[in-house]
Amino acid sequence: MSSKSLLDQFLGDDKGGFARGAATGGIAGLILGGKGGRKMVKNTAKIAGVAVVGGLAYKAWQDWQAKKQAEGSPQPSITTGERHTSGTASVPAAGGGQPVFLPEPEEAQEALSRKLIRAMLAAAKADGHITPDERKRINAQLAEMELDAKDRDFVFAELDKPLDVDAVAKSADTPEEAVELYTASLIALDETGPAEKGYLSMLAARLELDPDLVAQLHVEVGHSVDRAPVQI
Repeated sequence: MSSKSLLDQFLGDDKGGFARGAATGGIAGLILGGKGGRKMVKNTAKIAGVAVVGGLAYKAWQDWQAKKQAEGSPQPSITTGERHTSGTASVPAAGGGQPVFLPEPEEAQEALSRKLIRAMLAAAKADGHITPDERKRINAQLAEMELDAKDRDFVFAELDKPLDVDAVAKSADTPEEAVELYTASLIALDETGPAEKGYLSMLAARLELDPDLVAQLHVEVGHSVDRAPVQI
């Protein structure tokens, strides 16, 4: 299965997804269902997974930039640092270019989808562990889906890795990817618990995201799930 298709299953877009009241409606909902994950609203959940994440990130970026411009602030940069320098520039070019939150080449979308999946699986471990009972439940449900052994092995290999927020952050090759990795993690978690809040705060810092943009991402994701945005 392609990474894009696997991400669709994570977000419940695929017809075989876990739409039975799990957190996001997909595999991520199964994994995160007992950990306070969120359920996407219907009109969002029907869109391909990579486009859902990219669309939410782009909308938040647009609103954040508009607020900055209304305040008379200089043209803002997505990140506060200079670590994410490969690929698209962090702000629109003078000629009107826009940040690319959904790359056109298929191979680029595949690579991005795999990064987003890893970010969501890392978020699943924000409270420090996957219990044996949760693992059994995940394994049983994955067996019912159209996932081959390679995909199942990938999911469990990621879940078995120690939580490493730096690895998630370092996978962002562009400022846009930094925003999307945070967006995917935010979709996966309801950040009301201290462990979840701490993880998201650390991830935002490692990704060097502008704090006002982070706040806008919380608002945008809150509008697209079945809960109101949580104050940060």
